Amino acid sequence: MHLKYIGEFPTVRMRRLRQSPALRRLVAETRLSADQLVLPLFARLGRKVRNAIEAMPGMFQLSPDEVVREAERAAKAGIRAVLLFGIPDKKDAKASGAYASDGIVQTTVRAIKRAVPDLLVITDVCLCEYMDHGHCGVVHDGKILNDPTLKLLADTAASHAEAGADIIAPSDMMDGRVGAIRQRLAEIPIMAYAAKFASAFYGPFREAAESAPQFGDRRSYQMDPANADEALREVAMDIQEGADIVMVKPALAYLDVIQRVKREFDYPTAAYAVSGEFAMIKAAAAKGWLDERAATLEALLGIRRAGADIIITYSAVEAAQWLTASRS
Repeated sequence: MHLKYIGEFPTVRMRRLRQSPALRRLVAETRLSADQLVLPLFARLGRKVRNAIEAMPGMFQLSPDEVVREAERAAKAGIRAVLLFGIPDKKDAKASGAYASDGIVQTTVRAIKRAVPDLLVITDVCLCEYMDHGHCGVVHDGKILNDPTLKLLADTAASHAEAGADIIAPSDMMDGRVGAIRQRLAEIPIMAYAAKFASAFYGPFREAAESAPQFGDRRSYQMDPANADEALREVAMDIQEGADIVMVKPALAYLDVIQRVKREFDYPTAAYAVSGEFAMIKAAAAKGWLDERAATLEALLGIRRAGADIIITYSAVEAAQWLTASRS
């Protein structure tokens, strides 16, 4: 921007283009649409199961038939993709439920693709929900082991692809996992959780996915919130290993990282507006402290403005409906 060409008041009046909704829409620099939103869903075995998630009002653990209902609702609202997490009935030290052909994610992917074939199904690839210790990798003598975990992650990704997943999204933050998956799957797109920070904003998700670690924390593999340059190195490595889309998680506290990733690599960039971000707005709105619709759309617009092409948000359906209403 060349400021010397802007001119001065009273010739220049910035308010001239703000006088009506139509004018403001005409000159808007950033656009937010349902096409850019992805709805996360939590699947567990059973039928007609809708277990409310207390820390995430309006979100549920759903049996496959209920996931299909939510997927159909999302598609009707204009959402083009869902991100699927699985909650198994049993956990073990090998995360065997993660890569079982009849596992919860695999079963649910098939159900969604039968019912809503044009909806993109993205599957989260991680082991924490399936490990009895709750960590994202193989554990030995209290240590999370990187390299032995890679085969399990690749097995999981392959089983998701075989079930019909459209995009694989590894979220574990083990070094080399994108390359291990790419070796197994040459054609399927990979959306890498490339810069995933060890954030305090994940609390409600751990209730939803029943994935809290049984000892220690995840700071030995998730990123330090203090580090932005390191995030660029993580993204570069995932791109080199074969990622097609890179993700920053969380979103609102890391807008600077989103912007730097988009500018540095110009790759399709996703941002995950995580459970804590969702829960804060819901809680404040329930108290009457802010307008849920206005605050949600403003937050999503800020994520887009930072450079995200794709936004994963628990508010996807409501946001899509609000956006449609605002255009009518």
